[in-house]
Amino acid sequence: MGARGRYILLLAIDSLIVTFSVFLGYYILAPFFLDYTWPVLVGVSITLLVSHHVFAYIFNLYHRAWEYASVRELMSITKAVTASIIVTYILTMVFFQTSFTRLMIITWMMHLILIGGSRLSWRVARSRIVGKEDKGYQNKKRTLIVGAGRGGAMLVKQMLDTPQMEMIPIVAVDDDSAKQRMELTHRVRVEGGRNDIQRLIKKYGIEKVVIAIPSLSKSELNEIHSLSVAEGVEVMIMPNIDDVMSGSVEVNDLKKVEVEDLLGREPVELDTEGIEDQVRDKVILVTGAGGSIGSEIVRQITKFQPRKVVLLGHGENSIYTILEEINAYKNSVEYIPIIADVQDRERIFEVFEEYKPNIVYHAAAHKHVPLMEYNPIEAVKNNIIGTKNTAEASCEFRTEKFVMISTDKAVNPPNVMGATKRVAEMVVQALDSKSEYTTLVAVRFGNVLGSRGSVIPKFRKQIEAGGPITVTDERMTRYFMTIPEASRLVIQAGTLAQGGEVFVLDMGEPVKIVDLARNMIKFSGYTEDEIKIEFSGVRPGEKLYEELLDKNEVHSEQIYEKIYIGKARSKDFHAISSLITLLNETKDNSNIKQKLLDFIQ
Repeated sequence: MGARGRYILLLAIDSLIVTFSVFLGYYILAPFFLDYTWPVLVGVSITLLVSHHVFAYIFNLYHRAWEYASVRELMSITKAVTASIIVTYILTMVFFQTSFTRLMIITWMMHLILIGGSRLSWRVARSRIVGKEDKGYQNKKRTLIVGAGRGGAMLVKQMLDTPQMEMIPIVAVDDDSAKQRMELTHRVRVEGGRNDIQRLIKKYGIEKVVIAIPSLSKSELNEIHSLSVAEGVEVMIMPNIDDVMSGSVEVNDLKKVEVEDLLGREPVELDTEGIEDQVRDKVILVTGAGGSIGSEIVRQITKFQPRKVVLLGHGENSIYTILEEINAYKNSVEYIPIIADVQDRERIFEVFEEYKPNIVYHAAAHKHVPLMEYNPIEAVKNNIIGTKNTAEASCEFRTEKFVMISTDKAVNPPNVMGATKRVAEMVVQALDSKSEYTTLVAVRFGNVLGSRGSVIPKFRKQIEAGGPITVTDERMTRYFMTIPEASRLVIQAGTLAQGGEVFVLDMGEPVKIVDLARNMIKFSGYTEDEIKIEFSGVRPGEKLYEELLDKNEVHSEQIYEKIYIGKARSKDFHAISSLITLLNETKDNSNIKQKLLDFIQ
C-alpha cells in the first residue's frame, strides 16, 4: 500500500473510532448516570473528531511506519488522545454548560484501546506475513545473541523486523544472573552465560554468533570468539550503542570480528582536557596526512576543535580520500589540503609561512624495510632531509610543538629504514636544543594493525587466493598496535613534551608472526592442511626481534599510561648536517648504508 492509501485508511479508521466511541460510551453509561440528548452527543462527537485530527497531525499519527511500532509510538498515541479529550471536555463544558467527566473518561479509554490496537495490528500482521511466512525464512542464519541488555534487545528487534539481515535470533546469553530466563521477545530467551555458548550452539544448530556488547574487553572478546570458532560458527559484533542512538550508524551495521580486533588492547583514557587546551582554536599541520597514521591523527585531532587542520601529503589521491571523509563531519574546522613533498624545502617553508601552524605532527616517511634497502638515497631524502626541512620550518616560524612519528626499527637498526629514522630522531633532538620557541619531540612505536605495510592485509590476500601464506622465519616476532590507539597516544605524548624526548609507546607483548598466520587461517574458516604456511627467509634488512628501547635508553616508569620516555643519545647538529652532505655526495648504495650505521653507533 502506498503512503497516500495508508494515510486515507488510517484517517478513516480513526474517524470511525472517534465518532462512534462517544455514542458507545454513552450507551455503556446511560443506564447508570447519563441522560443526554442526541444533539448534545452529536456536538460532543464532532468536537472530539476535529480536536483528534488536529492533535493526530501535531503528533504525526498518520505518517509513521506502524509495522515497526514500539513504546515510543504508543506514547505519541497517548499524548494525542489525551490532548484531544481534554480540549473536547473544556469546549463542551463551555458550550453545553454541563459536566461530561464520566463520558470523557470512558471515551479516552476506548480511544487508547481501539486506536492503539489498530496501529499495533499493523505490526502484528507484518510479523505474521513477512516474518514466519517469509519465503526466505528457512534460509536465514540461526543466530545466538551475546548480551541481553539494551543493545541485545535492539538487535533482536532489528533482526525480526529486517528480513534483509538474513538472520533469525534463536537464543541469547548474558553473564548477569538477573537476566537468566528473561525473554527478549516471545521467541528469544536468555539461556545461560558465556560458558554456555558451545552447548547452545550444538543444542539449537546455531550458525552465527552476534556480540551485542561492543564495550567487551579484548580478553572477553577473545574468549567468546574462541568458543564460537571452535564450533565452526562465524562471530560478528554490533556497533557501539551510543553511535546507534546518535543515528551515525544502524543497529544492523554488523562487523565481522577480525584478527585486528583481538590483537588490540584496552583503550587508554586520554587527558582530553589537556589535549583540548593545547589544540582548541589552533592551526594543526599533519605531514603524510593521507597515510595510515597521518589520516588517523587528522580524525582524532578533529575531536578537539582546532581552528584549521592543514593536510600535507605527496599523494593526491590519499589526500583527496581523507579530505572527503572529514568534510562529511560537518563541523566548524577548516580543512586545507596541501600537495607537497617534505623533500622540497622551499615549498615546505612557503606552507609554514602562509599557515603558521601551532602544532605539527610529522608522519611523512618511507617505512618499507626491504624497499629502502634497495633505495637508500630515497630513504635519506624523505626520512632525514624531509624531517630536517619540516622541523627547521617549525623553528623558523615559531611553531609551538613539533611531534615526529618514529619507529621501533630505529633501535639498533641493521637496515637503512631504521637507521634513517634514528638519524631523524637525532635531528629533532639537536634542533630542540637550539630552538628557543619550538618544542620538538619524537614518538616511537611498532607495527600498526591495518596500515598499508602491515602483514595482516598481505596474509588476508594470500588466504583469499587459496594460499600459501608466506612467513619469513618461524622465530620472527613483532609488536602490534591499532592505528587509532597509536594516533591517540601520539597526540597525548605531544601534550607531555618538554623538549628533546623520544617517547616510547607500550606495545604490549610481541606476537609471533607464524602464530598470527595460523590464527588468520582459522579465522577464515580453513585448516593448515587447506592453507599452507611457507617460510621464505628473512628479507634484506629485517630483524627477527624488534626493540623499542635498548638497555641504555629506557626509563622504567611510565610518564602516562602506555607512554614511556627514553633517553636516546643525540649528536651535534653540525655533525648531522655534515652527514647529510656526505650522503648526498655518495652514489654507492652500500656506502650509504654503512655511513648511516657508523654514524648512529
